[in-house]
Amino acid sequence: MIAIQLEPTLPVITPKGKGYAIIMIDYGQEHDLLWTCVIDDTGEIWTYKNPEIRVQNNITFKRNVL
Repeated sequence: MIAIQLEPTLPVITPKGKGYAIIMIDYGQEHDLLWTCVIDDTGEIWTYKNPEIRVQNNITFKRNVL
């Protein structure tokens, strides 16, 4: 297992709303990456599998995620 504290944090969209990924956990090649996120509206901390979250829009990098 590898756990990496993200610096800077990564703005993401989760099933509970917008937030920031603060930690990425990798259990190896046969597992999804896990992202530990702080939710903006509630301050809750949740961990999501890779397919459950997306990065937020960023016009500087021309990234428009729906």
